[in-house]
Amino acid sequence: MTTPYPRDMHGYGRRAPDPQWPNPGGSGAAKICVQFVVNYEEGGENAILHGDKASEAFLSEIVGAAAWPGQRHMNMESIYEYGARAGFWRLWRLFTEREMPVTVYGVATALERSPEQVAAMREAGWEIASHGLKWIDYRDHTWEAERADMDEALLLHEAVTGEPPEGWYTGRSSEHTLELCGERDFLYVSDAYADDLPYWQETRGKPILVLPYTLDSNDMRFATPQGFNTGEQFYTYLKDAFDALYAEGEAGAAKMLNVGLHCRLVGRPGRSAALARFLDYIRSKPDVWVATRADIARHWRARFPYRETISPHRMERAVFLEMFGGVYEHSPFIAQRAFERGLGKANDTAGGLAAALQIQFRRASREERLGVLRAHPDLAGRLALAGGLTAESSAEQASAGLDQLTPDELARFTDLNTRYLARFGFPFIIAVRGLTKHDILAAFETRVSNDEETEFRTACAQVERIARLRLDAILGAPGA
Repeated sequence: MTTPYPRDMHGYGRRAPDPQWPNPGGSGAAKICVQFVVNYEEGGENAILHGDKASEAFLSEIVGAAAWPGQRHMNMESIYEYGARAGFWRLWRLFTEREMPVTVYGVATALERSPEQVAAMREAGWEIASHGLKWIDYRDHTWEAERADMDEALLLHEAVTGEPPEGWYTGRSSEHTLELCGERDFLYVSDAYADDLPYWQETRGKPILVLPYTLDSNDMRFATPQGFNTGEQFYTYLKDAFDALYAEGEAGAAKMLNVGLHCRLVGRPGRSAALARFLDYIRSKPDVWVATRADIARHWRARFPYRETISPHRMERAVFLEMFGGVYEHSPFIAQRAFERGLGKANDTAGGLAAALQIQFRRASREERLGVLRAHPDLAGRLALAGGLTAESSAEQASAGLDQLTPDELARFTDLNTRYLARFGFPFIIAVRGLTKHDILAAFETRVSNDEETEFRTACAQVERIARLRLDAILGAPGA
């Protein structure tokens, strides 16, 4: 595997950024951001009437629903009609009466068939993001076919609502979706579920701001196995999610809670009551920012604009080896093997790349690792005195004062170097950053008495430590 690993398994790591959420009417930053999405899909789902090959089979009241090829499914159609005719208005009243903002994921063809509902969304000041042209599965679409539908969705969306959408969410997406979004100028895209905070993602076109969506705090689980059976279960799950994130915000690690809604699901009376209780619950809490997704995206872009950084996993081989081939002293094969193994976004930090190189060092044969040890210079040895060290080794030895030894200290180092090399067959290796020459001499005196296997392992561990420090210098130490 020589191509970059496309998934990001690192994210923000243990130090997520502080979003400093706005807090209208409060003091300081909000402890949590809550965002509600109303998915408007009714009239855009799979249906023979819409030119599709089969009826819809996803997210309805019909247990075990299956697509009916070539046939209209009248029960399925009427369930979706409920969402447009009744469910939407119930949700519209719940939010407008409480003056709480909403983002609509609007399927363009569904919006086109519901002019009164679109007028109500606009009247309420709701953000209307694009949910694609039709609410269908795009996993088997070609790049060109999905792009054509995206283009048509944007044109139709603007014609129906009067404005182009700022955000995009396909839902049943493909491996092409986010890359296609990188060809456009969306404020944000949401076809991901990978975090509790927004993040930047690089595409072939341009970096895109991803506002992750949710499939757990989502009423879709009323229509899935092992989902919510009652409104109380839905309310309890939303409350638990809110309380957990609110507590994290109180501890200085604020996050975002997404809540996904569907007109035909939570718009039913027995479920809408639970949603109403949750809306009133969060309204009772201080320091809560309820926002549209566009509001969140604008805040994130202002506070955390995209900044290009060194990305080892995206480098060409020659560039990668030039930059990191010397991290293990005179042993570029370590970096070469790590590159050939395949790097990902998780390897773009000093710690992440150190781990990838370390794996290859540890998997090398004993003779190869001995070769790495023997490539290191003596401390304050002949190479140092003659100015023959690598730039990295020279700076490291100078940081510990090894370039300013007294005659007695130099004699002591020379004696220890000779004894150590004769005993183990490789030079004494220690990560000198942060140590004094007295610390180093004390370690030298102790380790020269080790048995061969103990010292081999100790020296290898020090080589790994030196590599990490060198990567910190190149890529930046944690918290720097």
